[in-house]
Amino acid sequence: MPATESPFVDVTLSLADLVGEDYLEAVCEARSLLSGESLADLRAVATTPVSLYPADFHARLLDRLPSVGTLLRPTPLTSAPGATSSDFVRATHTSMAPLTGFGFYRLGEDGRLYLTTKSEHYHTPVGHSFPGYRLLDIARRLGIPNATHNNTRGHITRLLEQELVRTANGLAPEDASGLEATLSSTQPGVLNGVLNLETGSLAAEAALKMMLARFFRSQDDVPAPLYQGRTPVFLVLGNDDGGLHANYHGTTVLTQLLRGMWPEFLQALRNQGAFEVCAVRPNHLEDLDAAFARYEQPPYKLAGFFHEIVLMNYGARLLTREFLNHAYSLCAAHDVPVAVDEIQSCLWAPSLFLFREYDLKPSFVILGKGMPGGEYAASRLVFSRSMDDLPQFGALVTNGQEEIASLAYLVTMRWALANSEVTRQMGDYYQERLTDFADRHRDRIQGFCGLRHLGALAFDDLTEARSFVSRLGEKGLDASAQTYKADCPPVALTKLPLLACRRTVDFVLDRMEESLRRPGN
Repeated sequence: MPATESPFVDVTLSLADLVGEDYLEAVCEARSLLSGESLADLRAVATTPVSLYPADFHARLLDRLPSVGTLLRPTPLTSAPGATSSDFVRATHTSMAPLTGFGFYRLGEDGRLYLTTKSEHYHTPVGHSFPGYRLLDIARRLGIPNATHNNTRGHITRLLEQELVRTANGLAPEDASGLEATLSSTQPGVLNGVLNLETGSLAAEAALKMMLARFFRSQDDVPAPLYQGRTPVFLVLGNDDGGLHANYHGTTVLTQLLRGMWPEFLQALRNQGAFEVCAVRPNHLEDLDAAFARYEQPPYKLAGFFHEIVLMNYGARLLTREFLNHAYSLCAAHDVPVAVDEIQSCLWAPSLFLFREYDLKPSFVILGKGMPGGEYAASRLVFSRSMDDLPQFGALVTNGQEEIASLAYLVTMRWALANSEVTRQMGDYYQERLTDFADRHRDRIQGFCGLRHLGALAFDDLTEARSFVSRLGEKGLDASAQTYKADCPPVALTKLPLLACRRTVDFVLDRMEESLRRPGN
């Protein structure tokens, strides 16, 4: 294959192909009746084919690779200072703030061209200006409203709910009977419900609240919970020393308790027997056994297990199959629901969900960020209806039902599924290159961490990791070193967008080689 040839499978479809001809016909008729526009013109728009990722778009991206890190726009810019909190001010790098984005590029306020080596902090798996999102513009042109309410969830949002259930259960698109049976199942552990929310934090909190509802009533008129009177204990991934700070499941107060924030508040809840958190060290089976031995007896009860598979907020630590299988076996034996947080890993897994690759059976799957491609803040909680224990307002988010946001999910998922094998191949290639790079520089680098596109390089100390990341930034590669956790392993984190091909990977590794060289070498 020539280096300039796109390895990606192009998908061409109209909005009618994606969301249904009967529905789009009704939309066109309704729009014509309301606005007076020509029905024929509207039908033509609805059936306009769109190439989701044409080869010439990819070729244009590759042509720009030599310009990464250079000043394309040298004119100085004076931009707004903003008015945020002091901590955010200290963390802000206005030079890298986007003037525009195109594919896996961002042109910063400093005029420099950046390769989004971290996919804009995991928001943009298919880059900026993804051609497939023209279908969103077509939906707006037809007057499909974005703003709806929980009581008026639109067709596209309901269609997405079914598609998430189908893909989460590994059902083929044509398996209508299998989908119907899954949706109507009452068996524990079958993923057949979806809550539409606004951010990943709210999706994680919704899972936590469903777990908590088995211990405390969410409102006065609900039945007594199954484990009323027991102290709920939430099992999470901890630091290597057993502390709470390794996990990250959002920014609501309850999920922040899981990672050791609000320590006095957590202690007060502990003193009242109302809430407890137990950390297990990554890949330590003995910690799991000890937690179940201690807390699966009165006055305690394990309320749930929260985990990622790749801990991108703790040095890209990858959980082993042995550890996860042992955890899931214990949870199944003791009626402990499991929430797998796929906000970091969804879409970057060839099957869309990394838990499927590990043959796991979670009670909840937390989704967000990448699924709508950065176009909207739109998260989803896929759950087993056996855990459907919240009242209508238990996890209510009005804006979570947005139709165009749901359409962004469907577009991204359709392209990602068509390119699942490419995702696997490119991810494996990136991991091989990073592993080889680390092996050749054992005097500086401890090794590779993570999985495929979610790749990190572990250093001996944080200073070295930060220096490496800084030099990458000077060369136009947007990577990061975690500095906000004092005990976090010193790593340089990357997360290549799914649009990265072999030429892109090779370019990144060439820049890494240049960035690792000491002055004079």
